[in-house]
Amino acid sequence: MTPERVVGVEVPASSANLGPGFDAFAVALDCTLTVRTSDRGDQRVRNEGHGAGELPTGDDNLVWRGFVAYCERFDVAAPDISLQVRSDIPLERGLGSSAAAAVAGVALGRAVTRAGGRDSDLIELAAGLEGHADNAAAAVLGGLVVWAGGRARRLQPTPALRPVLCVPVARQSTEAARRILPAQVPLGVAAANGARAAVVLAGLSGGMAWDPGAMTDELHEPARLAAMPGSGALIGALREAGIGACLSGAGPSVLAIVASVDDAAVAAVRDLAGDAFEVRPLRWNLAGAAVCPATVLPSPSLPA
Repeated sequence: MTPERVVGVEVPASSANLGPGFDAFAVALDCTLTVRTSDRGDQRVRNEGHGAGELPTGDDNLVWRGFVAYCERFDVAAPDISLQVRSDIPLERGLGSSAAAAVAGVALGRAVTRAGGRDSDLIELAAGLEGHADNAAAAVLGGLVVWAGGRARRLQPTPALRPVLCVPVARQSTEAARRILPAQVPLGVAAANGARAAVVLAGLSGGMAWDPGAMTDELHEPARLAAMPGSGALIGALREAGIGACLSGAGPSVLAIVASVDDAAVAAVRDLAGDAFEVRPLRWNLAGAAVCPATVLPSPSLPA
């Protein structure tokens, strides 16, 4: 594979639920995973950044599985290449790292083979591999998405707001976090949650003034926060300070939403998070899964 034929894609992290939008809302964040093609080396996949030294490097790697799944879906032969993956997305922190990997694989398949397919096909393939269509939709489309009725609707998040991530050292398996959820909730609780979800969506998309109190959830967060006391304490402190906050996905990361021009609010998040969390002021990712210009991607050599 010559340098001019090198192909790469960049895929964003995502934060799902956004408080009361359980399994329906997600937003893309400007923290990314990048994968690039290279000549076939001794390793199928070389991992750098988060996941290096612990994620699979063979054909069982999720990025490669996504690549193969795309080729099988569109009936093209998967070229015998290697992949270089660089991820800035922490694993098992509720930031859609697995969805980003699956999306990177299927998006790379489309970019390399040029066999076509719509964005909805990429979402379906990635969700089939990884299981979270809301995260996959945000990773493919960028921006703010609502997953409902088996399809994604994309909205533009308002530039007046920005996300601030609080990432703890501790990890939390999404599967384990789902097992502790209640099987039923009272009708009134579900109705109130739905109303707050509408307010969150309208606020994040700029349709109405941002209401920090609307991020409160009663479907999934109570059980999860009981199992993640550090995250629960931070969310409580942020809400007490008037800052909208929730678990990012299944946790344990905490997502705070502040005004884009409010540096004091970012400083307040840092103070409240203390040393227990890495605080990352971010921006929305609007591009979603994007092909990198081939001219800036030299073909890397894999170590023997």
